[in-house]
Amino acid sequence: MKTKINRVISKLLVLLVFIQFNAEAQSSALLVADSLYAHGNYTKAITAYKTYNNKKEVYHKIAKAYIAIGNYDAALEHYKLSVETNPNDALLKFDYAKLLSRAKKYEDASKIFNELILKDDTNPNYHYEAGIILEKQRDTLALQRYLTAYELDNSHQKAIFKIAKHHLQKRNFETSHSYIDTGLKTYANNLELISLKAQNYYHQEYYTIAIPWFQKLLDLGENSEFIHEKLSLCYSQNSDYVPAIKHRKLALAFNPTDSIAMYVIGKYYEILNDFENAEKFISAALELMDAPLNVEYRTLGVVLNRLEKREEAIKAFKKALKEDPSDLFAEFFIIRTKDEYYADKLAVIKLYEDFVDKHEKNPFKPFAEGRIKELKEEEFLKKD
Repeated sequence: MKTKINRVISKLLVLLVFIQFNAEAQSSALLVADSLYAHGNYTKAITAYKTYNNKKEVYHKIAKAYIAIGNYDAALEHYKLSVETNPNDALLKFDYAKLLSRAKKYEDASKIFNELILKDDTNPNYHYEAGIILEKQRDTLALQRYLTAYELDNSHQKAIFKIAKHHLQKRNFETSHSYIDTGLKTYANNLELISLKAQNYYHQEYYTIAIPWFQKLLDLGENSEFIHEKLSLCYSQNSDYVPAIKHRKLALAFNPTDSIAMYVIGKYYEILNDFENAEKFISAALELMDAPLNVEYRTLGVVLNRLEKREEAIKAFKKALKEDPSDLFAEFFIIRTKDEYYADKLAVIKLYEDFVDKHEKNPFKPFAEGRIKELKEEEFLKKD
Protein backbone atom coordinates (compact mmCIF):
# COMPACT_ATOMS: atom_id res chain seq x y z
CA MET A 1 0.00 0.00 0.00
CA LYS A 2 2.80 2.33 0.98
CA THR A 3 4.63 1.57 -2.23
CA LYS A 4 1.51 2.38 -4.26
CA ILE A 5 1.12 5.73 -2.49
CA ASN A 6 4.76 6.55 -3.16
CA ARG A 7 4.24 5.83 -6.85
CA VAL A 8 1.25 8.17 -7.00
CA ILE A 9 3.19 10.87 -5.20
CA SER A 10 6.10 10.42 -7.60
CA LYS A 11 3.79 10.76 -10.61
CA LEU A 12 2.22 13.89 -9.13
CA LEU A 13 5.64 15.38 -8.53
CA VAL A 14 6.65 14.65 -12.11
CA LEU A 15 3.39 16.20 -13.33
CA LEU A 16 3.92 19.28 -11.20
CA VAL A 17 7.47 19.64 -12.45
CA PHE A 18 6.23 19.26 -16.03
CA ILE A 19 3.50 21.85 -15.49
CA GLN A 20 5.96 24.20 -13.88
CA PHE A 21 8.46 23.67 -16.67
CA ASN A 22 5.80 24.18 -19.31
CA ALA A 23 4.55 27.36 -17.60
CA GLU A 24 8.08 28.69 -17.43
CA ALA A 25 8.65 27.76 -21.07
CA GLN A 26 5.45 29.55 -22.08
CA SER A 27 6.38 32.57 -20.00
CA SER A 28 9.80 32.56 -21.63
CA ALA A 29 8.23 32.27 -25.10
CA LEU A 30 6.02 35.27 -24.36
CA LEU A 31 9.00 37.31 -23.15
CA VAL A 32 10.91 36.42 -26.31
CA ALA A 33 7.95 37.40 -28.51
CA ASP A 34 7.49 40.70 -26.67
CA SER A 35 11.21 41.43 -27.04
CA LEU A 36 11.13 40.67 -30.76
CA TYR A 37 8.15 43.04 -31.18
CA ALA A 38 9.83 45.78 -29.12
CA HIS A 39 12.92 45.59 -31.33
CA GLY A 40 10.96 45.74 -34.57
CA ASN A 41 11.27 42.07 -35.56
CA TYR A 42 7.55 41.88 -36.19
CA THR A 43 7.34 38.78 -38.39
CA LYS A 44 9.47 36.75 -35.96
CA ALA A 45 7.36 38.12 -33.11
CA ILE A 46 4.20 36.86 -34.82
CA THR A 47 5.73 33.39 -35.15
CA ALA A 48 6.73 33.45 -31.48
CA TYR A 49 3.30 34.62 -30.31
CA LYS A 50 1.63 31.82 -32.24
CA THR A 51 3.59 29.25 -30.21
CA TYR A 52 2.01 30.59 -27.03
CA ASN A 53 -0.72 28.29 -25.75
CA ASN A 54 -3.11 30.89 -24.37
CA LYS A 55 -3.97 32.63 -27.64
CA LYS A 56 -6.61 34.70 -25.87
CA GLU A 57 -3.83 36.70 -24.25
CA VAL A 58 -1.87 37.40 -27.44
CA TYR A 59 -4.41 37.87 -30.26
CA HIS A 60 -4.17 41.66 -29.89
CA LYS A 61 -0.37 41.51 -29.84
CA ILE A 62 -0.38 39.47 -33.05
CA ALA A 63 -2.79 42.03 -34.55
CA LYS A 64 -0.47 44.93 -33.69
CA ALA A 65 2.49 43.08 -35.19
CA TYR A 66 0.52 42.55 -38.41
CA ILE A 67 -0.32 46.27 -38.48
CA ALA A 68 3.39 47.03 -38.14
CA ILE A 69 4.20 45.06 -41.30
CA GLY A 70 1.17 46.39 -43.18
CA ASN A 71 -0.98 43.25 -43.28
CA TYR A 72 -4.29 44.81 -42.26
CA ASP A 73 -6.48 41.85 -43.20
CA ALA A 74 -4.57 39.56 -40.82
CA ALA A 75 -4.58 42.31 -38.20
CA LEU A 76 -8.36 42.66 -38.44
CA GLU A 77 -8.78 38.90 -38.20
CA HIS A 78 -6.77 38.73 -34.97
CA TYR A 79 -8.38 41.84 -33.48
CA LYS A 80 -11.77 40.23 -34.12
CA LEU A 81 -10.63 37.07 -32.32
CA SER A 82 -9.30 39.16 -29.47
CA VAL A 83 -12.59 41.06 -29.06
CA GLU A 84 -14.62 37.86 -29.25
CA THR A 85 -12.55 36.26 -26.49
CA ASN A 86 -12.37 39.47 -24.42
CA PRO A 87 -15.85 41.00 -24.98
CA ASN A 88 -15.62 43.40 -22.02
CA ASP A 89 -12.27 44.95 -22.95
CA ALA A 90 -13.15 48.47 -24.15
CA LEU A 91 -9.58 49.28 -25.20
CA LEU A 92 -9.47 46.29 -27.52
CA LYS A 93 -12.76 47.32 -29.09
CA PHE A 94 -11.50 50.88 -29.49
CA ASP A 95 -8.33 49.75 -31.31
CA TYR A 96 -10.32 47.29 -33.42
CA ALA A 97 -12.83 49.96 -34.45
CA LYS A 98 -10.02 52.37 -35.41
CA LEU A 99 -8.46 49.72 -37.62
CA LEU A 100 -11.83 48.97 -39.21
CA SER A 101 -12.17 52.66 -39.98
CA ARG A 102 -8.65 52.73 -41.43
CA ALA A 103 -9.58 49.76 -43.63
CA LYS A 104 -12.69 51.67 -44.82
CA LYS A 105 -15.06 49.24 -43.15
CA TYR A 106 -17.09 52.16 -41.88
CA GLU A 107 -20.34 50.40 -41.00
CA ASP A 108 -18.60 47.86 -38.76
CA ALA A 109 -16.43 50.52 -37.17
CA SER A 110 -19.37 52.84 -36.56
CA LYS A 111 -21.32 50.04 -34.87
CA ILE A 112 -18.51 49.43 -32.37
CA PHE A 113 -18.00 53.13 -31.63
CA ASN A 114 -21.71 53.55 -31.00
CA GLU A 115 -21.58 50.63 -28.56
CA LEU A 116 -18.62 52.20 -26.78
CA ILE A 117 -20.41 55.56 -26.57
CA LEU A 118 -23.50 53.90 -25.09
CA LYS A 119 -21.34 52.40 -22.34
CA ASP A 120 -19.28 55.57 -21.76
CA ASP A 121 -20.45 58.76 -23.41
CA THR A 122 -17.91 60.86 -21.46
CA ASN A 123 -14.93 59.61 -23.45
CA PRO A 124 -14.05 62.35 -25.98
CA ASN A 125 -12.01 60.02 -28.19
CA TYR A 126 -15.01 57.79 -28.84
CA HIS A 127 -16.92 60.79 -30.17
CA TYR A 128 -13.94 62.05 -32.18
CA GLU A 129 -13.32 58.71 -33.89
CA ALA A 130 -17.04 58.34 -34.59
CA GLY A 131 -16.88 61.79 -36.18
CA ILE A 132 -14.00 60.69 -38.41
CA ILE A 133 -16.14 57.86 -39.78
CA LEU A 134 -19.11 60.17 -40.37
CA GLU A 135 -16.86 62.67 -42.14
CA LYS A 136 -15.51 59.94 -44.43
CA GLN A 137 -19.11 59.05 -45.21
CA ARG A 138 -19.79 62.74 -45.94
CA ASP A 139 -22.30 62.88 -43.10
CA THR A 140 -22.77 66.41 -41.73
CA LEU A 141 -23.34 64.96 -38.24
CA ALA A 142 -19.56 64.56 -38.04
CA LEU A 143 -19.25 68.15 -36.83
CA GLN A 144 -21.54 67.43 -33.88
CA ARG A 145 -19.31 64.53 -32.84
CA TYR A 146 -16.26 66.81 -32.96
CA LEU A 147 -18.08 69.45 -30.93
CA THR A 148 -19.03 66.85 -28.33
CA ALA A 149 -15.41 65.71 -28.10
CA TYR A 150 -14.38 69.35 -27.64
CA GLU A 151 -17.02 69.95 -24.97
CA LEU A 152 -15.73 66.93 -23.06
CA ASP A 153 -12.11 68.02 -23.49
CA ASN A 154 -11.45 71.58 -24.66
CA SER A 155 -7.76 70.77 -25.15
CA HIS A 156 -8.51 67.99 -27.66
CA GLN A 157 -6.21 69.15 -30.47
CA LYS A 158 -7.64 66.91 -33.18
CA ALA A 159 -11.23 67.90 -32.49
CA ILE A 160 -10.27 71.58 -32.38
CA PHE A 161 -8.56 71.26 -35.76
CA LYS A 162 -11.64 69.66 -37.33
CA ILE A 163 -13.97 72.33 -35.95
CA ALA A 164 -11.66 75.22 -36.87
CA LYS A 165 -11.17 73.84 -40.39
CA HIS A 166 -14.93 73.55 -40.84
CA HIS A 167 -15.41 77.22 -39.95
CA LEU A 168 -12.54 78.26 -42.23
CA GLN A 169 -14.19 76.44 -45.14
CA LYS A 170 -17.47 78.18 -44.28
CA ARG A 171 -15.55 81.49 -44.14
CA ASN A 172 -16.52 81.96 -40.50
CA PHE A 173 -13.07 83.36 -39.88
CA GLU A 174 -13.52 84.79 -36.40
CA THR A 175 -15.08 81.57 -35.09
CA SER A 176 -12.25 79.60 -36.65
CA HIS A 177 -9.68 81.91 -35.03
CA SER A 178 -11.37 81.44 -31.65
CA TYR A 179 -11.04 77.65 -31.73
CA ILE A 180 -7.49 77.85 -33.05
CA ASP A 181 -6.45 80.20 -30.25
CA THR A 182 -7.92 77.83 -27.69
CA GLY A 183 -5.92 74.96 -29.14
CA LEU A 184 -2.69 76.94 -29.30
CA LYS A 185 -2.97 77.80 -25.62
CA THR A 186 -2.31 74.18 -24.72
CA TYR A 187 -0.07 73.30 -27.70
CA ALA A 188 1.62 76.36 -29.16
CA ASN A 189 3.47 74.43 -31.86
CA ASN A 190 0.54 72.54 -33.32
CA LEU A 191 1.46 72.70 -37.02
CA GLU A 192 -2.08 72.01 -38.24
CA LEU A 193 -3.55 74.85 -36.18
CA ILE A 194 -0.74 77.24 -37.15
CA SER A 195 -1.42 76.43 -40.80
CA LEU A 196 -5.15 77.13 -40.32
CA LYS A 197 -4.27 80.41 -38.59
CA ALA A 198 -2.15 81.48 -41.56
CA GLN A 199 -4.83 80.45 -44.05
CA ASN A 200 -7.51 82.31 -42.10
CA TYR A 201 -5.53 85.55 -42.31
CA TYR A 202 -4.70 84.91 -45.97
CA HIS A 203 -8.35 84.47 -46.94
CA GLN A 204 -9.25 87.54 -44.90
CA GLU A 205 -6.68 89.38 -47.06
CA TYR A 206 -4.66 90.28 -43.95
CA TYR A 207 -1.46 89.48 -45.81
CA THR A 208 0.95 91.23 -43.46
CA ILE A 209 -0.44 89.31 -40.48
CA ALA A 210 -0.47 86.01 -42.40
CA ILE A 211 3.25 86.18 -43.26
CA PRO A 212 4.68 85.43 -39.76
CA TRP A 213 2.27 82.49 -39.36
CA PHE A 214 3.38 80.90 -42.64
CA GLN A 215 6.98 81.67 -41.65
CA LYS A 216 6.43 79.92 -38.32
CA LEU A 217 5.60 76.73 -40.19
CA LEU A 218 8.98 76.96 -41.92
CA ASP A 219 10.71 77.66 -38.61
CA LEU A 220 9.15 74.50 -37.16
CA GLY A 221 10.53 72.36 -39.98
CA GLU A 222 7.61 72.36 -42.39
CA ASN A 223 8.67 72.96 -45.98
CA SER A 224 6.18 72.68 -48.81
CA GLU A 225 5.19 74.17 -52.13
CA PHE A 226 1.95 75.39 -50.56
CA ILE A 227 3.69 77.39 -47.80
CA HIS A 228 6.19 79.06 -50.14
CA GLU A 229 3.52 79.86 -52.72
CA LYS A 230 1.29 81.49 -50.12
CA LEU A 231 4.21 83.45 -48.66
CA SER A 232 5.10 84.66 -52.15
CA LEU A 233 1.52 85.79 -52.78
CA CYS A 234 1.38 87.58 -49.41
CA TYR A 235 4.60 89.46 -50.12
CA SER A 236 3.48 90.38 -53.65
CA GLN A 237 0.19 91.76 -52.30
CA ASN A 238 2.34 94.09 -50.19
CA SER A 239 4.42 94.98 -53.28
CA ASP A 240 7.44 93.38 -51.63
CA TYR A 241 8.69 91.59 -54.72
CA VAL A 242 12.17 90.47 -53.64
CA PRO A 243 10.91 88.00 -50.98
CA ALA A 244 7.95 87.23 -53.28
CA ILE A 245 10.41 86.03 -55.92
CA LYS A 246 12.47 84.15 -53.32
CA HIS A 247 9.52 82.11 -52.06
CA ARG A 248 8.04 81.54 -55.51
CA LYS A 249 11.37 80.08 -56.59
CA LEU A 250 11.36 77.85 -53.51
CA ALA A 251 7.84 76.73 -54.46
CA LEU A 252 9.03 76.11 -58.01
CA ALA A 253 11.71 73.74 -56.66
CA PHE A 254 8.90 71.36 -55.65
CA ASN A 255 7.40 71.48 -59.15
CA PRO A 256 10.05 72.55 -61.69
CA THR A 257 7.65 72.39 -64.66
CA ASP A 258 5.10 74.79 -63.14
CA SER A 259 4.76 77.25 -66.00
CA ILE A 260 2.44 79.52 -64.04
CA ALA A 261 5.03 79.94 -61.28
CA MET A 262 7.70 80.71 -63.89
CA TYR A 263 5.51 83.30 -65.53
CA VAL A 264 4.64 84.94 -62.19
CA ILE A 265 8.33 85.16 -61.27
CA GLY A 266 8.97 86.75 -64.65
CA LYS A 267 6.25 89.33 -64.01
CA TYR A 268 7.74 90.16 -60.61
CA TYR A 269 11.14 90.70 -62.22
CA GLU A 270 9.51 92.94 -64.82
CA ILE A 271 8.01 95.08 -62.05
CA LEU A 272 11.49 95.36 -60.51
CA ASN A 273 12.86 96.42 -63.94
CA ASP A 274 15.11 93.35 -64.00
CA PHE A 275 14.28 92.61 -67.61
CA GLU A 276 16.96 89.99 -68.20
CA ASN A 277 15.53 87.71 -65.52
CA ALA A 278 12.01 88.62 -66.61
CA GLU A 279 12.81 87.41 -70.13
CA LYS A 280 14.45 84.25 -68.77
CA PHE A 281 11.48 83.14 -66.69
CA ILE A 282 8.71 84.23 -69.06
CA SER A 283 10.43 82.50 -71.98
CA ALA A 284 10.79 79.32 -69.93
CA ALA A 285 7.11 79.51 -68.98
CA LEU A 286 5.99 79.93 -72.59
CA GLU A 287 7.89 76.83 -73.65
CA LEU A 288 5.78 74.78 -71.23
CA MET A 289 2.40 76.37 -71.72
CA ASP A 290 -0.11 74.91 -74.16
CA ALA A 291 -3.08 77.23 -73.58
CA PRO A 292 -3.73 80.42 -75.62
CA LEU A 293 -0.69 82.54 -74.81
CA ASN A 294 -1.32 85.91 -76.43
CA VAL A 295 -1.10 87.83 -73.14
CA GLU A 296 2.06 85.99 -72.08
CA TYR A 297 3.78 86.52 -75.46
CA ARG A 298 2.73 90.14 -75.42
CA THR A 299 4.29 90.52 -71.96
CA LEU A 300 7.49 88.92 -73.26
CA GLY A 301 7.50 91.36 -76.15
CA VAL A 302 7.28 94.31 -73.76
CA VAL A 303 10.18 92.93 -71.71
CA LEU A 304 12.29 92.37 -74.85
CA ASN A 305 11.58 95.93 -75.92
CA ARG A 306 12.85 97.18 -72.57
CA LEU A 307 16.02 95.19 -73.25
CA GLU A 308 16.15 96.86 -76.69
CA LYS A 309 15.88 93.46 -78.37
CA ARG A 310 13.54 94.87 -81.02
CA GLU A 311 13.65 92.02 -83.52
CA GLU A 312 12.96 89.42 -80.83
CA ALA A 313 10.19 91.61 -79.43
CA ILE A 314 8.50 91.74 -82.84
CA LYS A 315 8.63 87.92 -83.03
CA ALA A 316 7.02 87.67 -79.59
CA PHE A 317 4.22 90.10 -80.54
CA LYS A 318 3.62 88.16 -83.76
CA LYS A 319 3.29 84.97 -81.72
CA ALA A 320 0.77 86.75 -79.49
CA LEU A 321 -1.21 87.78 -82.57
CA LYS A 322 -1.05 84.23 -83.89
CA GLU A 323 -2.45 82.95 -80.59
CA ASP A 324 -5.26 85.49 -80.79
CA PRO A 325 -5.72 87.29 -84.16
CA SER A 326 -8.06 89.78 -82.45
CA ASP A 327 -5.38 90.94 -80.00
CA LEU A 328 -5.34 94.64 -80.86
CA PHE A 329 -2.62 95.36 -78.33
CA ALA A 330 -0.21 92.88 -79.93
CA GLU A 331 -0.94 94.20 -83.41
CA PHE A 332 -0.25 97.78 -82.34
CA PHE A 333 2.89 96.85 -80.38
CA ILE A 334 4.35 95.28 -83.54
CA ILE A 335 4.00 98.60 -85.35
CA ARG A 336 5.28 100.55 -82.34
CA THR A 337 8.36 98.32 -82.12
CA LYS A 338 9.01 98.65 -85.86
CA ASP A 339 8.76 102.41 -85.38
CA GLU A 340 11.70 102.11 -82.95
CA TYR A 341 13.59 99.55 -85.04
CA TYR A 342 13.09 100.39 -88.75
CA ALA A 343 15.07 103.11 -90.48
CA ASP A 344 12.51 103.29 -93.30
CA LYS A 345 10.02 105.70 -91.71
CA LEU A 346 7.87 105.85 -94.83
CA ALA A 347 7.16 102.16 -94.38
CA VAL A 348 6.33 102.83 -90.72
CA ILE A 349 3.93 105.62 -91.70
CA LYS A 350 2.19 103.16 -94.03
CA LEU A 351 1.87 100.64 -91.18
CA TYR A 352 0.24 103.26 -88.92
CA GLU A 353 -2.11 104.39 -91.68
CA ASP A 354 -3.20 100.84 -92.45
CA PHE A 355 -3.77 100.22 -88.75
CA VAL A 356 -5.97 103.31 -88.41
CA ASP A 357 -7.96 102.41 -91.53
CA LYS A 358 -8.41 98.84 -90.37
CA HIS A 359 -9.52 99.76 -86.85
CA GLU A 360 -11.56 102.95 -86.98
CA LYS A 361 -12.39 102.73 -83.27
CA ASN A 362 -9.49 101.69 -81.13
CA PRO A 363 -7.70 103.11 -78.04
CA PHE A 364 -4.46 103.54 -79.98
CA LYS A 365 -5.92 105.68 -82.77
CA PRO A 366 -4.99 109.09 -81.23
CA PHE A 367 -1.40 107.98 -80.71
CA ALA A 368 -1.19 106.45 -84.20
CA GLU A 369 -2.53 109.58 -85.87
CA GLY A 370 -0.21 111.77 -83.84
CA ARG A 371 2.76 109.60 -84.74
CA ILE A 372 1.82 109.69 -88.45
CA LYS A 373 1.85 113.48 -88.29
CA GLU A 374 5.25 113.57 -86.52
CA LEU A 375 6.86 111.16 -88.96
CA LYS A 376 5.52 113.03 -92.01
CA GLU A 377 6.90 116.30 -90.64
CA GLU A 378 10.30 114.63 -90.08
CA GLU A 379 10.31 113.31 -93.64
CA PHE A 380 9.31 116.76 -95.01
CA LEU A 381 12.19 118.41 -93.10
CA LYS A 382 14.63 115.85 -94.53
CA LYS A 383 13.68 116.95 -98.06
CA ASP A 384 14.49 120.55 -97.22
